[in-house]
Amino acid sequence: MHLFALTRQLIDIESITPNEREIGNFLFGYLSAMAEKHDGRIERMSVEPGRDNLFAHFGDPIVTLSTHMDTVPPFIRSRQDDHTIWGRGACDTKGIIAAMLCAAETLLRAGRRNFGLLFVVGEERNSAGAYVAAKNPRGSRFIVNGEPTGNKLALGSKGALRYRIVARGRMAHSAYPELGDSAILRLLDSLHRIRHVPLPHDELLGPSTLNIGLIQGGRAPNVIPDEAAAEVFIRVVGDVADLRKTVEAAAQPDSVAEEVLFIPAVRLGSLPGMETTVVAFTTDIPAFDGAWGTPFLIGPGTIHVAHTADEQVPKSQLLEAVTLYRDMVIRLSNGAL
Repeated sequence: MHLFALTRQLIDIESITPNEREIGNFLFGYLSAMAEKHDGRIERMSVEPGRDNLFAHFGDPIVTLSTHMDTVPPFIRSRQDDHTIWGRGACDTKGIIAAMLCAAETLLRAGRRNFGLLFVVGEERNSAGAYVAAKNPRGSRFIVNGEPTGNKLALGSKGALRYRIVARGRMAHSAYPELGDSAILRLLDSLHRIRHVPLPHDELLGPSTLNIGLIQGGRAPNVIPDEAAAEVFIRVVGDVADLRKTVEAAAQPDSVAEEVLFIPAVRLGSLPGMETTVVAFTTDIPAFDGAWGTPFLIGPGTIHVAHTADEQVPKSQLLEAVTLYRDMVIRLSNGAL
């Protein structure tokens, strides 16, 4: 199947986390046909009922091309013009899957073996698929992780520290606020202090950043609220021991900061002659924890349009990515570091 048609077909399969079953079945069929034609092997790696990672390999894999199958909401169908493909997952990461599949087919037609393809579930929420894959390594020495980097090798990526900030109060009639204790006001005071917590800076990765992504609370406009909560997401760049203490202290005494997720920042390798960049987003690479080999991060498209209503990928970068993935498999297999 042509690269652009395959990209659009993948986009048009809704796979919002945790609904990866349909795209997993499609890719299992695609990879099964490839494996049958080129004497490969394919397996489902169960993450939970209805959600499987997929791993196909041709000989003993030295290099594994990998990315995730899930997307963020909402589902947006594909469209294209002469230069661009739009739709949910166009760059994050349906176009990357298509480019990796086309690169694999190019390698196999040329007689190249000893590589694999690993597609995982759950990256957009908690890296569930990558954590399962980390417990089931298959001998790969290098993993090329696909995320939108403008086809430049990322030298590093920020990590993630996520908190749920929970405030408790006491209900009362809103006409008599002195009889109650507003959980929402408590939460707002805590969030004000957390917003002013000093955030670490790294020479390579840049500054940490903080986002208050969700706020929930209250029961009715005329009720003093007895409960409220917020989700705070910090893109971290280094050691978080002191940051944890500072955030948790800032939440008190009005609220409690409950840690939900931590993914460390990572520094990554480069290859001679390839353009490089640094990215602020978090990937599955920390969850793999080296189990699938030395990590590299690269892919077509820009993260600036991922997760937006205007998500897109340039066709020229998709074509370039096929060549980049092919060449990286060859170079890494040949030991060219």
